[in-house]
Amino acid sequence: MFVKILSTALVLVIVFMGIKQGWAMISGKPEMTTMLSRFQFNRPAVLVNGIVTMLSAVLILFPRTFVTGNFLMAAAILLILCLQLSLKDLKGAAIELPFLMMNLVVIFLQHPLAKTN
Repeated sequence: MFVKILSTALVLVIVFMGIKQGWAMISGKPEMTTMLSRFQFNRPAVLVNGIVTMLSAVLILFPRTFVTGNFLMAAAILLILCLQLSLKDLKGAAIELPFLMMNLVVIFLQHPLAKTN
């Protein structure tokens, strides 16, 4: 029972953060475009990254696409983490690590509404 509650809480946090960050990229929030412009992301690249982030957040909600959504979001986070490391920004990379770990932990815990055998 505790595992299902923990999994539900993590899924809700991940989906909220994914939609929030995806919307910030799509709408072109100044702090988001400033961060991504450090990696030479132009406006279409930021837009695509925002759409992928929001799509992966929505996919996480459904048991059948749960793993796909989590892997997609983890890949996007890993991309940002690697780009931070390529700029030798250890603080920025360290900030991304908990978000990556949340996606990996929730894959391990599985979707809270999935039927268990």
